[in-house]
Amino acid sequence: MTHNPPNLTTLTSTNKRSLFVLLSLLFLFLLSFNGASIFSVKIPSLAVNSPAKPSRNLISVQEDTTSDDVVSSPPPPTTATATAAAAAAGGDTTNFVNPNYPNPNTFLPLLRKSHSFEIESENLSAIRNKKLLKLLIGYSGRRRNNFPARVKQFFTKNNETTSSCHIRFFMTWISSLTSFNERAFHSIESIFKSHPNGCLLIASNSLDSIKGRQILQPFVEKGFRVTAIAPDFNFLCKKTMAETWFTRLVRGHIRTGIIPLGQNISNLLRLCLLYKYGGVYVDFDVVILKSFSELKNSIGAQSVDQGSKNWSRLNNAVMVFDKMHPLVYKFIEEFALTFNGNKWGHNGPYLVSRVVSRVQGRPGYNFTVMPPMAFYPMNWDRVRVLFRGAKNESDARWLKVKYEQIRNQSYALHLWNKESRELEIEEGSIVRKILLDHCVFCNISSTDYILTTSD
Repeated sequence: MTHNPPNLTTLTSTNKRSLFVLLSLLFLFLLSFNGASIFSVKIPSLAVNSPAKPSRNLISVQEDTTSDDVVSSPPPPTTATATAAAAAAGGDTTNFVNPNYPNPNTFLPLLRKSHSFEIESENLSAIRNKKLLKLLIGYSGRRRNNFPARVKQFFTKNNETTSSCHIRFFMTWISSLTSFNERAFHSIESIFKSHPNGCLLIASNSLDSIKGRQILQPFVEKGFRVTAIAPDFNFLCKKTMAETWFTRLVRGHIRTGIIPLGQNISNLLRLCLLYKYGGVYVDFDVVILKSFSELKNSIGAQSVDQGSKNWSRLNNAVMVFDKMHPLVYKFIEEFALTFNGNKWGHNGPYLVSRVVSRVQGRPGYNFTVMPPMAFYPMNWDRVRVLFRGAKNESDARWLKVKYEQIRNQSYALHLWNKESRELEIEEGSIVRKILLDHCVFCNISSTDYILTTSD
C-alpha cells in the first residue's frame, strides 16, 4: 500500500491560518489591556483623610499647562491713571510701572479650578443647562418684555420722597431663592452702607417674585433703592455681538459644555448691563468697603507677576464702566466669538484678561487697571485665614495689621465663595469685623428675613 506524500501547499495554507489566528488573539489581548489601562479611574479613598480636616480634593485634577490655556499678557497701560489708581488704593505703584516695550515673557497663569467643582457627565450637564435655558427664555414673558420700562422707572426719581441714584449698582442672581443665603444679604448691606444714595438693580428671575421681594423688603423699608427685575436678554444683547450668539443658544446651536450655563449667562449678563446702562457691577460674594464715587472705567487685577511686577490676571467680579464703553463692547464681542462651555473661567476672568492684554495702549480706550489690593486683597488660595480667629498673640497681631490694611486700602473684599462657602466665620476674624463694620441690620440676623421667605 502506497502513501501519498503530504501536500506542501496544504501545509503552508494551514500554518498561515494558525499563525493569523494566533496573531489575532494576541492583538485582541493587547487591545483589551490597553483599553483597561486608559479608561481606568483611580478614586481616592476618603478614609485616609482625618475626620477633623476632611479633604476638599474629592477628585484629583492635574494642572494642564498646554498652550491652549496660557494666554500671553503684555503689561498694563502706561498711563498715569494706572499709577495714580494704584497709589490711591494703597498699593505698590511699582507693580504698575511699565518698561518701554511689552515684556514677551509675561504669561497669564492657569486659573485654578475650584476644589468644590463637581465633575459630571456631559449628558447631565446638557440636561441641566437645557432646563435653565428654558427657564430663562420662557419665564414670565410679560414682565420680561417690560424690562426696559421697569429699569427706566426704577432709575428715575419719581417724587420728592425718592432719592436720585448717585451711583448705579448691578448684580445678577441666576440661582433659585433657596440658594439665597446670609452672605448674599450681607453683600447688599455693604453696598448701601457705603452708598446710602445709590441704586441696586438685581437682574434675576427668581428674585423678581413675591418671595424675592420679601427678601429685599427690609432694605426698601429703610428707604434704600433696590429692586429685582427679570432680564430681557433680547433687549440687553441687541446691537452687540451677543445678539446673534443668544439667538443661536436659544435654537440649540451653541454647545453649552460641562460648565454650569448659569455661570456663563451671568458672565454675559453683567457685561450687557454695564454696556446698556453704565455703573458698577459686583458679585454676590463681594463686600463693599468704601465709596466707589471716585472710580471710573476701572477693572481690578487679581494677581501680579512677581518677576515683571505687571498684572498677570484680571477678574470680572467687580467692574466700573460708563455706558457703551468700547472696552465692555470688546468684552461682549470676545464672549460671542470665543465662547467655550468646557473651560472654567474662559468666559469670565480669562476673557477680560485676554481682551485687556490686546487693547491696552490703543487709542480710543480709556480705562484703569486697579492693583489687587483694591478689590482682591486676599487671593482665593489664602482666603480661609480671613475667617479664622486668633489662636495666640502672634495671630492676633497679624490679624490686626491685615484688617487695618484692608480697611484702609481696599474698596472691596472678594470672599471667593467657591472656596469659602463652607467656612465658619469665627469670632475675632477679619471677616467678622468687616461684616460688623458694614452692616445695615446690625442688631437683627439677616437669616430671619431669608428663612421667613422660604416658608
